[in-house]
Amino acid sequence: MRFDLTDMRLFLTVIERGSITAGAQAMHLALASASERIAGMEAALGAPLLERNRRGVQATAAGDAFVRHARAILGQVEQMRGELRSFATGLKGRIRLLSNTAALAAFLPPRLARFLAAHPDLSIDLDERPSVDIVQAIAEGRADLGVVSDTADLGRLKTHLLAQDQLVVVASCAHRVAEESAVAFAEVVGEPFVGLSDAALEMHLAERASRLGRQISYRIRMRSVDNVGMLVEAGIGLAILSEASARVLARPGLAILPLSEPWATRRLHLCARDFDTLTPHARLLAQALMAAGTSEN
Repeated sequence: MRFDLTDMRLFLTVIERGSITAGAQAMHLALASASERIAGMEAALGAPLLERNRRGVQATAAGDAFVRHARAILGQVEQMRGELRSFATGLKGRIRLLSNTAALAAFLPPRLARFLAAHPDLSIDLDERPSVDIVQAIAEGRADLGVVSDTADLGRLKTHLLAQDQLVVVASCAHRVAEESAVAFAEVVGEPFVGLSDAALEMHLAERASRLGRQISYRIRMRSVDNVGMLVEAGIGLAILSEASARVLARPGLAILPLSEPWATRRLHLCARDFDTLTPHARLLAQALMAAGTSEN
């Protein structure tokens, strides 16, 4: 059974793009070369990896197994390269950390600053993703640690509670709800909204709206919390954000009030495939984040 890293990357790209032609183009390979590589893998394994149809290709059962193992192998190779690059630049270790929007808004920055100051030989690769994507990446070994909300299915992972995260309504001071101390979701679900590009939060709110027989209407979605605040202040619509995200809004024309339902209190969890098998560097970071969470709860 002989195939190399390029074969694995090619196969994953073909699956992601949905066709051998598109996969070959993305990998800068000739179509004939890509087809020959895939045929060679199938011959070496003694089983077809792809089902071909008029709309492209999809993985067979054997292909699905190949995808899982290829992702794990390539992830380990990238980790090795990252750690070796770190040694070359004077860094002694690198940790792969994924975080959702809410944790990056307020919880993580000061804690990561203290951790990096205490460990000058370590470096962190930090990427912002929706919680559901983080869970998948951690399960597949593509990152060491993740910080997610409990709106995602955490059943496959080991977790540790870090903090609570209250959802709040952000409204213009001229809006009818601005003077209330709290507001029910049913009171505002029919309003126009300004959305934040946070897929996990959007899915969470969409599910709650559907239970009321409603659908949230977003006039616009923004990537920056500050830009969301600017549009809300201008009366474009309401926003629902995590309290941690809303704290950065210092606009005088905004009112921030909690959602009154129990489900509006989400929890932030640190997750890993297994805390006991983390690299020493990742274990240090996990312990630091757990200690910070415990001291505040």
